[in-house]
Amino acid sequence: MLSRRDLLCSAAAASVAMPAISSGAFAQQDWPSRDIHSICGFPPGSGADVFVRFYGNALSAKLGNKTIITENKVGAFGNIATEFVARSKPDGYTLYIAPGSSFLAAAASLFKKLPFDPVNDFEHVTTLSKLPFILIVNGDSPYKNVADLVKFLKEKGDKASYASVANTGLVSSELFKANFGLSTVEVKYKEPGSMLNDLWGNNVAFAHLDPVTAMAHLKTGKIRALATSSRDRFKALPDIPSAGEQGITNSNLIAWWSVHMPKGTPKPILDKLEKDFNEIAVAEETVKFLANLGSDPFPGNSQVLKDTLNADIKAWGEYIKIAKIEQV
Repeated sequence: MLSRRDLLCSAAAASVAMPAISSGAFAQQDWPSRDIHSICGFPPGSGADVFVRFYGNALSAKLGNKTIITENKVGAFGNIATEFVARSKPDGYTLYIAPGSSFLAAAASLFKKLPFDPVNDFEHVTTLSKLPFILIVNGDSPYKNVADLVKFLKEKGDKASYASVANTGLVSSELFKANFGLSTVEVKYKEPGSMLNDLWGNNVAFAHLDPVTAMAHLKTGKIRALATSSRDRFKALPDIPSAGEQGITNSNLIAWWSVHMPKGTPKPILDKLEKDFNEIAVAEETVKFLANLGSDPFPGNSQVLKDTLNADIKAWGEYIKIAKIEQV
């Protein structure tokens, strides 16, 4: 069971219809007339912060170099930033570029009570990008593929262990275990550095790691990638087989980033942002940026994002049962 420490978000309508239309028309013509605040749930200088700022800078260029200020609101596994956005004025000047798969979809299952409704407290603009987790082993290990690793783990039973450092990695590993009927024991870590040291020391057999952290070590050969956590192969990771290709048929775990705004933000603003962000998502500069992070573009629209969010909320309800994650 994961502890708290380990865990890581009518008649009345008719009477306001005309003012709402007027407000939207005004917003469409004059927005933005001042700085936009982009809320980031990660510390300054972190990989995720760089990600948020990249998209913010790209949007600034789309808007005629209007100023977009990144505000870092860190803590509570993203809940502080997410709640701030939910409670912000819906005037088009509060933007949320976030890992919706965790801050919204997973949060619905990881917490007993949230200070926001992941579905109904936001305007869901569009998806941006997606990435899988990667099944890794020591680069010097004898395991060249999933079959080799599974054979070893079945022989060792509960004498073998795996490492976990994040909920998504934990779930990916537990799905992997369930798929092959393994009894490998979990070892929890607070950060990737100590986890990797134990992997290199052969104290743990495998782990699932995000590609942003894994990429540099994959290039040096210090770790070996056996599969992703996704059903299909990623374009940004062409040399790594998918879970489906390696016989891990129960896994299609993908992390995705998306754009959200406070509920009630005028539709003309939402429509413009949807268009601009989808152009940014597939731009050549973006594709190159994402490739270095092991991510693929994931352009969409408001409906795609809503469908993805609802599907993942349902999926995470099952994931926490499989991985025996304790709600907080």
